[in-house]
Amino acid sequence: MRWTLFERYIAAAMLKATVMTLVVLVILLVFFGLIDEMDDVGRGAYQTIDAFLVAVLSAPRYMFEVFPVAALVGSLIGLGAMASHGELIAMRGAGFSLRQIVMAVMKAGVLMMLAVFLFGELVAPASEQWGEQHRSEKMQENVTLKSRYGFWARDGRAFVNIRNILPGARLEDIYIYEFDDQDRLALASYAERAEHRGNHWLMFGIQQSRISEQGVTSRRLDQARWDSLLDPGLLSAVVIQPTMLPITELHRYIQVMRDNGQSATDYEVAFWIKLATPLATLVMLFIAIPFVLAHQRFVSMGQRIFLGVMLGMAFYMFSRAMSYVAVVYEVNPVVSALIPAVAFLAIGLYFFRRVH
Repeated sequence: MRWTLFERYIAAAMLKATVMTLVVLVILLVFFGLIDEMDDVGRGAYQTIDAFLVAVLSAPRYMFEVFPVAALVGSLIGLGAMASHGELIAMRGAGFSLRQIVMAVMKAGVLMMLAVFLFGELVAPASEQWGEQHRSEKMQENVTLKSRYGFWARDGRAFVNIRNILPGARLEDIYIYEFDDQDRLALASYAERAEHRGNHWLMFGIQQSRISEQGVTSRRLDQARWDSLLDPGLLSAVVIQPTMLPITELHRYIQVMRDNGQSATDYEVAFWIKLATPLATLVMLFIAIPFVLAHQRFVSMGQRIFLGVMLGMAFYMFSRAMSYVAVVYEVNPVVSALIPAVAFLAIGLYFFRRVH
């Protein structure tokens, strides 16, 4: 992608304003998140420093969620400053068309969007997971560990290794190592899967090896009750909310839940929202252009910021409302994810025609 000097100048102005806006929004959200976390301080070993850590670890999620709003406000600030200084008028007087200005804004938007999308796919899920796991560990005071080999936890005198934790309190590939009073391995069990039923777990496809001084004896069971101290709430901390799962993981969860006859609407909605976010970001940038050009020199910076925040909040609330509608009324997830972006694109085209 070749960048002209004109395009680099516009991109730099937008990037600085967007980053500044994003930082402010994320700091505010982290602060509000910290206030919410303070309600849980004192439960178990959960202290103020833990609440602060969990709130900070949520920052990558906030960054991904509010980026379209930050892009809108940032573009209004960046382009608005250029308009206030007469730079946009000078550019158009020098022969740059409105189409070239739009393309420069879109190029800058694609660059920022790609960076945030990769951040949301690679950094945010891990950060959110660490925060939720730390929170649950401190509150319930269980010894847990998330490694490349799955989830590890201590359950009385047993150590449990769970390779896959699925939504709906479902587990796959469970290894249980039970020790006797002399800390010697007494029983090693493997289960293909487990489900939480009422106040206990039910395991399926079990292989057990009992170890004693006389030797090792093995047996197989189709299913058995597992009275474990592991709380599904603790395990759910490892399964982060659908909106922050990587796209590949969302697709896998959807297939697994469909294969098991479970509703995957939440995950389908999250999947399509993640795909629609890039479009929403570009729409937000597109909307900013006619609003800036309509009143280039007669609108203050404060008014532009206020306008951007109002439009951004309207888009965010509309998007959230459509996601709830899709889950409750079983609306097609593709439609629910695209309607907000399409609606705001229509608004942008309407104002763009008036400016043009």
